[in-house]
Amino acid sequence: MIYPIVMYGDPVLRQRAKDIEQGTDLKMLIDDMFETMHGASGIGLAAPQIGKSIRLFVVDGTVLEDEEGMENFKKAFVNPEILEEVGTPWEFEEGCLSIPNIRENVSRKERLKIRYYDENWNLHEEEYDGMKARIIQHEYDHIEGKLFVDYLPALKKRLLKGKLADISKGKVDTEYRIIAPLKK
Repeated sequence: MIYPIVMYGDPVLRQRAKDIEQGTDLKMLIDDMFETMHGASGIGLAAPQIGKSIRLFVVDGTVLEDEEGMENFKKAFVNPEILEEVGTPWEFEEGCLSIPNIRENVSRKERLKIRYYDENWNLHEEEYDGMKARIIQHEYDHIEGKLFVDYLPALKKRLLKGKLADISKGKVDTEYRIIAPLKK
């Protein structure tokens, strides 16, 4: 099932998501999240973006053909916890399915260590760097109630204020279904 994507301005995107009870069957939800993400041409999707305030996100970097090492980077992260972020911060242009048609440079540390469960409740502790780390950091921010626009300088945020207001009202063109919090 393809879910509509929750747009900027919805309170669910600003809440710290709740832990999922261990042993919960998430297979169908995870499959639906991958289907939703692919339907919107995304490379990551967090549960709050489909209106569910739970600590779950999916990533699929396999579509980034130009990025080395992405061919097997497709997985679900359940109840993740970033244990460490290290390295020199680097800027890269990010976008978000919940903030369509806006892309801005965001600075993030180059490496991270994360502990999480997979969809079968197996515990993992892994390290990622480069683009994999960036995708994880972006999606992890969603379950912490943060958005990529929060990292932008004040002037840039002011310049985007009108566009963000339009998005929150559903006044945006997308190739996928959306839920706008302030349809007026």
